Amino acid sequence: MPKSAAFPRHAASLILWRQRASGDTEILMGLRHAGHRFMPGRLVFPGGRVDFADRAAPAASEPKPATRAALERAAPPRLARALAMAAARELEEETGLTLAPPGHSAPALEVLDYVCRAVTPRQSPIRFNARFLSAPAEAARGTLAGCGELETLAWMTLEEVAGAAVAPITACVLQQFSAIMALPPEARAERPLVCYQGFDQALPERLPAVPEAARS
Repeated sequence: MPKSAAFPRHAASLILWRQRASGDTEILMGLRHAGHRFMPGRLVFPGGRVDFADRAAPAASEPKPATRAALERAAPPRLARALAMAAARELEEETGLTLAPPGHSAPALEVLDYVCRAVTPRQSPIRFNARFLSAPAEAARGTLAGCGELETLAWMTLEEVAGAAVAPITACVLQQFSAIMALPPEARAERPLVCYQGFDQALPERLPAVPEAARS
């Protein structure tokens, strides 16, 4: 009997970005430890799976409407909010940087923008249904310091990342991020959303389900 595919766990990653004086965009990347089962020795964005506590964890502010609507394309409202919280929490755990504004201990989720979604291929023994979000570096504060899960943390230009040891899906997400950044800010929330299925197949993100009561 063929082995059934592993269930893809919900996860979130955060692309923290800033611009050099030259105009080049830099993003924060970390190198996963060679001993990890998932993506060993690969450059990745800070991120990880959603914890149950993320659903009710306090926030200094909630996701803006465009980000929440994008997350809710493939998640009910509580999970959508938990995904945003997981991205902020994983950033702090893995890099020491927090999205909490001065005077707050909880993150400001309103600084998050949606990039895309990706589902690990069915044949992988470890699978994630991952959402990728972004935030400007000026929204974060603290001292950059890894927790050990990421061996190295560094700001890298998009060109530097493209020539490094990244997984194919990371390269796809970076292409999405670059395309978004090239759009005027007012057009970014109106762009078509995509979900990567398998290694690099970009499909239109599905629309949220219409409640039965709304159909009648």
